[in-house]
Amino acid sequence: MPESSRAPQSGRCFRVLGVDPAASGPTGYGILETDGKHCRVLHYGALRVSAKRQRTSSAAVLHDVHALLCALLVEFQPDAMAVESVFTALNMSTALRLAEVRGVVLLAAEQHHIEVRSYSPREVKACVAGYGHADKQQMQIMVRALLHMRETPEPSHAADALAIALCYLQARQTEERFGLQHRTAERKNPLTTLNALPRAHASTVRPPRIPSLP
Repeated sequence: MPESSRAPQSGRCFRVLGVDPAASGPTGYGILETDGKHCRVLHYGALRVSAKRQRTSSAAVLHDVHALLCALLVEFQPDAMAVESVFTALNMSTALRLAEVRGVVLLAAEQHHIEVRSYSPREVKACVAGYGHADKQQMQIMVRALLHMRETPEPSHAADALAIALCYLQARQTEERFGLQHRTAERKNPLTTLNALPRAHASTVRPPRIPSLP
C-alpha cells in the first residue's frame, strides 16, 4: 500500500485538509500530516468539472466538489479542515458562486464531524509568503520550499490549498504557544499539542492531478 494512502496512526499525527474553493475553474485540495516536529504532504490536486457536465446540470460543480471532499475525508481521515473565505473584492455574481462552493465544503466537514476554519486570501499569503499580495507563482515557490517538495506543486489551485493547510497549522501553533483559545469549538478528542510549526521534510507525494469528470 502506498505511504500516502495509509490510515492515520491515532494519537501520533495530526492531519489537516486544506481546500481552495473556486467560483470557476478547479477547486484545489491538499492534505498535510504533522507529528508536531515535522510535516509531510500526503496528497494534493485539483478538481476540474468538465464544461459538458456543467451544461447538463447547474449543480454539477457543487455535487462533484462535495463528493470529492467526502471521499478525501473518508480515505485520509483528517482531524481538521481549513478553507479559504470569500474574497470581499469579488463582484456579486462571482462571490455568490464561490459562497455556494464553500457551502458544500462546510457541509462535508459537518457531516464528518471535523473542525473547520476559514482564512482570507491575504491571511494565507502573509502566513506563507510573508506578503499579503503575493502572486500565485510566489505562493507555489514558497509552498514548495516550506514543505521541501521535490517539485513545484501544480496546478496553482493545489498549491493554494496546501498554503491554506499550512496557515491552519501556524495558527494552531500560535494559539498553543500563547495559550489562546480559538472562537470555533474544537473537535472532540483532537491532538492536544502541536509543539511547533513543523519543519517540513521531503516525502513521497502522489503525483498532482486534476481529475476531470465526464
